[in-house]
Amino acid sequence: MDFQHELDKVSGFKNLELLAKQVVEGFIAGMHKSPFHGFSAEFAEHKIYNQGESTRHIDWKLFAKTDKLYTKRYDDETNLRCHIIIDNSSSMHYPESTSFSIDNLNKIAFSALASASLMHILKKQRDAIGLSIYSDLYDFYAPEKGSERHHQMLLHQLSEMVVSKPLKRQTETYQYLHEIAEKIHRRSMIFVFTDMFQSTVEQDKLFEALRHLKYNKHEVILFHVFDKQKELTFDFDNKPRRFIDVETGEFINLYADSIKDNYHNAVENYFETLKLKCAQYKIKYVEADINKNFNNILTTYMVERQKFA
Repeated sequence: MDFQHELDKVSGFKNLELLAKQVVEGFIAGMHKSPFHGFSAEFAEHKIYNQGESTRHIDWKLFAKTDKLYTKRYDDETNLRCHIIIDNSSSMHYPESTSFSIDNLNKIAFSALASASLMHILKKQRDAIGLSIYSDLYDFYAPEKGSERHHQMLLHQLSEMVVSKPLKRQTETYQYLHEIAEKIHRRSMIFVFTDMFQSTVEQDKLFEALRHLKYNKHEVILFHVFDKQKELTFDFDNKPRRFIDVETGEFINLYADSIKDNYHNAVENYFETLKLKCAQYKIKYVEADINKNFNNILTTYMVERQKFA
C-alpha cells in the first residue's frame, strides 16, 4: 500500500448537494426584499389542458369552479440552457486544504460549491445544465440535460474534481475553451470559473478563446477565482519563504516584503486589463474572492438570467 498516497487523500465535501442547498437558501433568505424573482416560478396565466400533458400544474381549484381543466403557465419556463466550465489546473487547488466547508475553501472547492449552487437553482427551474472540466487535458464533458440522474452525475464529478489534487498540471485555457465552444451549438448561458493564470500563451490568445464562446450569441460570464489576501495583496509575514509555482515546479526563495509592492502593482494591473478586455468583448467579468460568500455569484446569475431572452 502507498501510505503517502493515502495520507495525501483529502475528505473533500461530505455532502456537496446539501451545502449547495444551504448556500442558496441562505441567499434567498437575505434577499426577501430583492426585485429579482427567478428563484421561484412566477405564475403568468392559464392555458387549456391538452390530453397527454403532465397533470402536475393543473389548477384544481379552477376546475372545481368551471368543471374545465386548465394548467398554470409560469414566466420562468424558458428552457434555459447553461454550460459551466471549470479550470482544474494545479493553481486552482491553492491553498492546499485537507477538508472543506462553506468557511474553508480553496479555489477549486469554491468553484465546485458555486457551480453546485447554480445547478441547484437551475434544477429547480427545470433548466438544462452541462459541464466541462479542463486543465492540460479535457478532463470531463457532459452536454446540457435536465434529468435528476444527470444532475447527480455532475455533482459527483464536482466532488471528484475537488479531491483530484493534480500535480504540475498547467492551464490550457486557450486550447480547451476553443474545443468547448465547438461543442455548444444552441444558444446558452456559459459560466467560466478560472484563476486566469496561464503562462504558455499570450494574453490576447486567451481572449480570442473567450470570444469564441460568444459565438452563436452565447452569454458568457467569467468568474475570476482568486484568493485576494494571498494572490493580490500578497499578505505573508516577512520570514524567509520558498514560493513554488505549482504548475511548473519552479521556485524562488525570498522575503515577502522585498517584492510585496511591486507584486501587488503588477497583479492589480493584470486584473484591470482583464476587466477592460472583458468589457471590450462584452463578457461579464465578476471577481470571485474565495474568502467571501457566494452572494455575488448568485446575484450575477439572477441579473444575467433576466437579460437572457
